[in-house]
Amino acid sequence: MTFITIIIALVSFALMFFILIQNPKGGGIDSTFGGSQANQLFGASGSTEIVEKITWGLAAALFILCIVASLMVSNIGGAGEQLLSQ
Repeated sequence: MTFITIIIALVSFALMFFILIQNPKGGGIDSTFGGSQANQLFGASGSTEIVEKITWGLAAALFILCIVASLMVSNIGGAGEQLLSQ
């Protein structure tokens, strides 16, 4: 359970980072994080697509990890209740 919790925390921080580097108008990577170099490397649309795909992937991973963690907690809780009732 500790491992899942650590992974959830790391994915959450990564998701916050990738959300914050996005330009609110959808225009590309923010210049404070090296937007001009990324635009030269990937092109203006390529960099935004990569950041957006990473953001969606991290959001999906966080969703799945939270479901797995809740199932693990309910299984642990169920086993504990059975042991206490015996």
